[in-house]
Amino acid sequence: MSQKHINSHCAISLNVKSIANDYVIVYLSKKHSKDSEDADKLSHIQKAYTSILSELGEDVNREGLLRTPLRAAKAMQFLTKGYKENIKDILNDAIFDENHEEIVIVKDIDIFSLCEHHLVPFFGKPKDVHQFSLKIQINQSHTFLFQERLTKQIASAISEALDPAGVAVVIEAVHMCMVMRGVQKMNANTVTSVTLGIFQEDPKARKEFLALVKRM
Repeated sequence: MSQKHINSHCAISLNVKSIANDYVIVYLSKKHSKDSEDADKLSHIQKAYTSILSELGEDVNREGLLRTPLRAAKAMQFLTKGYKENIKDILNDAIFDENHEEIVIVKDIDIFSLCEHHLVPFFGKPKDVHQFSLKIQINQSHTFLFQERLTKQIASAISEALDPAGVAVVIEAVHMCMVMRGVQKMNANTVTSVTLGIFQEDPKARKEFLALVKRM
Protein backbone atom coordinates (compact mmCIF):
# COMPACT_ATOMS: atom_id res chain seq x y z
CA MET A 1 0.00 0.00 0.00
CA SER A 2 1.41 3.42 -0.95
CA GLN A 3 2.13 6.15 1.61
CA LYS A 4 -0.60 8.24 -0.03
CA HIS A 5 -3.22 5.48 0.52
CA ILE A 6 -2.05 5.00 4.10
CA ASN A 7 -2.35 8.74 4.80
CA SER A 8 -5.79 8.80 3.17
CA HIS A 9 -6.94 5.83 5.28
CA CYS A 10 -5.63 7.49 8.45
CA ALA A 11 -7.41 10.74 7.55
CA ILE A 12 -10.73 8.88 7.11
CA SER A 13 -10.25 7.04 10.40
CA LEU A 14 -9.46 10.29 12.19
CA ASN A 15 -12.54 11.96 10.68
CA VAL A 16 -14.80 9.08 11.76
CA LYS A 17 -13.29 9.15 15.23
CA SER A 18 -13.75 12.91 15.39
CA ILE A 19 -17.43 12.60 14.38
CA ALA A 20 -17.94 9.88 17.00
CA ASN A 21 -16.31 12.04 19.66
CA ASP A 22 -18.46 15.01 18.65
CA TYR A 23 -21.56 12.80 18.93
CA VAL A 24 -20.54 11.61 22.40
CA ILE A 25 -19.86 15.19 23.49
CA VAL A 26 -23.24 16.38 22.13
CA TYR A 27 -25.04 13.41 23.75
CA LEU A 28 -23.33 13.96 27.08
CA SER A 29 -24.00 17.68 26.85
CA LYS A 30 -27.72 17.09 26.26
CA LYS A 31 -27.89 14.53 29.08
CA HIS A 32 -26.07 16.89 31.44
CA SER A 33 -28.43 19.71 30.44
CA LYS A 34 -31.51 17.51 31.10
CA ASP A 35 -30.13 16.29 34.44
CA SER A 36 -29.40 19.88 35.45
CA GLU A 37 -32.91 20.96 34.44
CA ASP A 38 -34.49 18.08 36.41
CA ALA A 39 -32.37 18.96 39.47
CA ASP A 40 -33.51 22.60 39.25
CA LYS A 41 -37.16 21.55 39.03
CA LEU A 42 -36.75 19.20 41.99
CA SER A 43 -35.19 22.00 44.02
CA HIS A 44 -38.07 24.39 43.19
CA ILE A 45 -40.70 21.79 44.16
CA GLN A 46 -38.81 21.02 47.38
CA LYS A 47 -38.78 24.72 48.31
CA ALA A 48 -42.51 24.94 47.58
CA TYR A 49 -43.26 22.03 49.93
CA THR A 50 -41.07 23.62 52.61
CA SER A 51 -43.10 26.82 52.27
CA ILE A 52 -46.43 24.95 52.42
CA LEU A 53 -45.44 23.06 55.59
CA SER A 54 -44.22 26.27 57.19
CA GLU A 55 -47.44 28.13 56.32
CA LEU A 56 -49.45 25.28 57.85
CA GLY A 57 -47.69 26.00 61.14
CA GLU A 58 -45.20 23.13 61.11
CA ASP A 59 -41.59 23.34 62.23
CA VAL A 60 -39.75 22.26 59.09
CA ASN A 61 -36.52 21.89 61.07
CA ARG A 62 -37.80 19.19 63.41
CA GLU A 63 -36.37 15.72 62.90
CA GLY A 64 -39.43 14.11 61.33
CA LEU A 65 -39.79 16.81 58.65
CA LEU A 66 -36.16 17.55 57.77
CA ARG A 67 -36.24 15.53 54.51
CA THR A 68 -40.01 15.55 53.98
CA PRO A 69 -40.00 18.38 51.37
CA LEU A 70 -37.39 16.50 49.30
CA ARG A 71 -39.24 13.17 49.61
CA ALA A 72 -42.54 14.83 48.72
CA ALA A 73 -40.95 16.56 45.70
CA LYS A 74 -39.53 13.27 44.40
CA ALA A 75 -42.87 11.54 44.98
CA MET A 76 -44.72 14.24 43.05
CA GLN A 77 -42.30 13.97 40.15
CA PHE A 78 -42.91 10.21 40.02
CA LEU A 79 -46.69 10.56 40.32
CA THR A 80 -46.74 13.01 37.39
CA LYS A 81 -44.17 11.26 35.16
CA GLY A 82 -46.93 10.68 32.62
CA TYR A 83 -46.33 14.18 31.26
CA LYS A 84 -43.00 12.91 29.87
CA GLU A 85 -44.28 9.57 28.51
CA ASN A 86 -46.05 8.57 25.32
CA ILE A 87 -47.95 5.51 24.09
CA LYS A 88 -45.06 4.24 21.94
CA ASP A 89 -42.61 4.21 24.86
CA ILE A 90 -45.11 2.58 27.20
CA LEU A 91 -46.00 -0.22 24.78
CA ASN A 92 -42.34 -0.87 23.90
CA ASP A 93 -43.39 -2.89 20.81
CA ALA A 94 -45.27 -5.39 23.02
CA ILE A 95 -47.91 -5.99 20.33
CA PHE A 96 -48.23 -9.43 18.75
CA ASP A 97 -50.25 -10.87 15.86
CA GLU A 98 -52.95 -13.31 16.92
CA ASN A 99 -55.80 -14.74 14.83
CA HIS A 100 -58.62 -13.92 17.23
CA GLU A 101 -61.78 -12.07 16.24
CA GLU A 102 -63.85 -12.39 19.42
CA ILE A 103 -64.09 -10.18 22.49
CA VAL A 104 -61.08 -10.07 24.81
CA ILE A 105 -61.42 -8.75 28.37
CA VAL A 106 -58.52 -7.41 30.44
CA LYS A 107 -59.39 -6.85 34.09
CA ASP A 108 -57.88 -6.29 37.55
CA ILE A 109 -55.29 -3.77 36.35
CA ASP A 110 -54.78 -1.50 39.34
CA ILE A 111 -54.79 2.18 38.47
CA PHE A 112 -54.11 5.27 40.51
CA SER A 113 -53.92 8.94 39.69
CA LEU A 114 -54.21 12.36 41.30
CA CYS A 115 -57.44 14.35 41.11
CA GLU A 116 -56.59 17.69 39.55
CA HIS A 117 -59.01 19.54 41.84
CA HIS A 118 -57.44 18.63 45.18
CA LEU A 119 -54.23 16.77 44.19
CA VAL A 120 -55.25 13.76 46.27
CA PRO A 121 -55.35 10.17 44.95
CA PHE A 122 -58.14 8.22 43.35
CA PHE A 123 -57.66 4.54 42.62
CA GLY A 124 -59.54 1.55 41.30
CA LYS A 125 -59.68 -1.16 38.66
CA PRO A 126 -60.67 -0.74 35.01
CA LYS A 127 -62.35 -3.42 32.95
CA ASP A 128 -61.52 -2.93 29.30
CA VAL A 129 -62.86 -4.98 26.43
CA HIS A 130 -61.50 -4.94 22.91
CA GLN A 131 -62.50 -6.90 19.81
CA PHE A 132 -59.31 -7.18 17.83
CA SER A 133 -56.63 -9.44 16.28
CA LEU A 134 -53.71 -8.28 18.42
CA LYS A 135 -52.47 -8.74 21.97
CA ILE A 136 -51.33 -5.73 24.01
CA GLN A 137 -49.54 -4.97 27.24
CA ILE A 138 -51.02 -1.88 28.90
CA ASN A 139 -49.37 0.40 31.38
CA GLN A 140 -50.99 3.46 32.95
CA SER A 141 -49.22 6.79 33.01
CA HIS A 142 -49.45 9.33 35.83
CA THR A 143 -50.78 12.88 35.43
CA PHE A 144 -53.35 15.11 37.11
CA LEU A 145 -56.74 13.84 35.88
CA PHE A 146 -60.45 13.43 36.29
CA GLN A 147 -61.72 9.85 36.20
CA GLU A 148 -63.87 10.66 33.18
CA ARG A 149 -60.85 11.85 31.22
CA LEU A 150 -58.73 8.89 32.35
CA THR A 151 -61.41 6.49 31.05
CA LYS A 152 -61.40 8.23 27.67
CA GLN A 153 -57.61 8.26 27.53
CA ILE A 154 -57.36 4.52 28.17
CA ALA A 155 -59.95 3.78 25.48
CA SER A 156 -58.27 6.14 23.00
CA ALA A 157 -54.81 4.69 23.73
CA ILE A 158 -56.00 1.12 23.05
CA SER A 159 -57.80 2.25 19.91
CA GLU A 160 -54.76 4.18 18.66
CA ALA A 161 -52.31 1.35 19.36
CA LEU A 162 -54.39 -1.53 17.99
CA ASP A 163 -56.97 -0.11 15.59
CA PRO A 164 -59.51 -2.70 16.87
CA ALA A 165 -63.12 -3.13 15.78
CA GLY A 166 -64.17 -1.67 19.11
CA VAL A 167 -63.08 -0.72 22.61
CA ALA A 168 -65.07 -0.47 25.83
CA VAL A 169 -63.66 0.66 29.18
CA VAL A 170 -65.33 0.77 32.59
CA ILE A 171 -63.53 2.15 35.67
CA GLU A 172 -64.76 1.86 39.23
CA ALA A 173 -62.67 4.01 41.57
CA VAL A 174 -62.50 5.44 45.07
CA HIS A 175 -61.74 9.16 45.35
CA MET A 176 -59.91 10.24 48.48
CA CYS A 177 -61.25 13.77 48.01
CA MET A 178 -64.69 12.27 48.80
CA VAL A 179 -63.45 9.95 51.57
CA MET A 180 -61.02 12.18 53.51
CA ARG A 181 -62.77 15.51 52.93
CA GLY A 182 -65.97 16.85 51.35
CA VAL A 183 -68.84 14.37 51.86
CA GLN A 184 -66.48 12.00 53.77
CA LYS A 185 -68.22 8.83 52.60
CA MET A 186 -66.03 5.75 53.07
CA ASN A 187 -67.95 3.50 50.64
CA ALA A 188 -68.51 6.01 47.84
CA ASN A 189 -67.42 4.60 44.45
CA THR A 190 -67.46 6.38 41.12
CA VAL A 191 -68.09 4.44 37.89
CA THR A 192 -67.30 5.80 34.43
CA SER A 193 -67.44 4.14 31.02
CA VAL A 194 -66.46 4.81 27.41
CA THR A 195 -67.37 2.83 24.29
CA LEU A 196 -65.79 3.19 20.86
CA GLY A 197 -66.35 1.53 17.49
CA ILE A 198 -68.57 -1.55 17.43
CA PHE A 199 -69.42 -1.27 21.12
CA GLN A 200 -70.79 2.22 20.53
CA GLU A 201 -72.50 1.52 17.20
CA ASP A 202 -73.87 -2.01 17.67
CA PRO A 203 -76.43 -2.47 20.49
CA LYS A 204 -75.88 -6.25 20.37
CA ALA A 205 -72.12 -5.91 20.98
CA ARG A 206 -72.72 -3.36 23.75
CA LYS A 207 -75.25 -5.70 25.41
CA GLU A 208 -72.71 -8.56 25.30
CA PHE A 209 -70.08 -6.28 26.84
CA LEU A 210 -72.37 -5.17 29.68
CA ALA A 211 -73.41 -8.78 30.37
CA LEU A 212 -69.77 -9.89 30.60
CA VAL A 213 -68.86 -6.99 32.92
CA LYS A 214 -71.83 -7.78 35.17
CA ARG A 215 -70.60 -11.37 35.61
CA MET A 216 -67.06 -10.28 36.57
